[in-house]
Amino acid sequence: MVHPTAAASRAHAATPAGRRPRATARRALALPALAMLALATLLTALPARADPGYYLVAPYDHAGQLTAEFRYWTFTHRGAAQVIWPELGVSYGVNTRWTTGLLESYIGHGWSDLKASTLTWQNVVLLTQGEWPLDVALWGALSHAQNGLFKNAVEWGPVLQTDIGRTQLNANLFFEHTYGAPRPKPTQMKYQWQVKHRWRPGWQVGLQGFGELGDWDGWAPADRQSHRLGPALFAGVRDLAGGEWALQAAYLSGKTYGTTGSMWSLRAAYSY
Repeated sequence: MVHPTAAASRAHAATPAGRRPRATARRALALPALAMLALATLLTALPARADPGYYLVAPYDHAGQLTAEFRYWTFTHRGAAQVIWPELGVSYGVNTRWTTGLLESYIGHGWSDLKASTLTWQNVVLLTQGEWPLDVALWGALSHAQNGLFKNAVEWGPVLQTDIGRTQLNANLFFEHTYGAPRPKPTQMKYQWQVKHRWRPGWQVGLQGFGELGDWDGWAPADRQSHRLGPALFAGVRDLAGGEWALQAAYLSGKTYGTTGSMWSLRAAYSY
């Protein structure tokens, strides 16, 4: 599934890294830049639509950190059976700027009929590290479909984050292009946003929103666009071994690719 991930947001506020020497920053950017170049080169050699994502991508420094995560989200609309998407992922902070990972997604109407959906390689590259009031990163993901709806899909775009007092604001704009679909489509435009308030130590509350606007160079009519929003709860705690547990739950309502309904999302991650 093309979405964030993981490299998804931590359950607590991250402390921006300080200004780093330019030579060190260039070296830190070298590996992720090569990875993004390899991703783009691979895509040009690949012969439609990826699953919608419901996990906000956020620009955090995960250097040297290994994260295992479980995600679970549902979609329910009137007159149809509920659809579930459990996911398993692992990611690693290669350096202070680049986090990369793999996410395996499944889909079905229940646990007994789950089928593999997509395998996704995800990357977040930090372009700033605290030197600006606004944190900026680049998101890139390559998905291989295992359900026959399309062959491959790529998603990319800017990731933005800033803090106002105890409140954190996020806004992301992503572009998605699929390859090998029966009915090819132009590159699609998607967005994510989040407002999260640090309520008390280890706990945050907020609102999230996601949507699909249609073709990047010609948005769909308003009644064919998809917009969803709803409340979210975040929690985090460190264990005695120095690892960190992060939990996130959200309830969203609105449209998913033109279909009105509601969904629950859950993410549980352990980093060490």
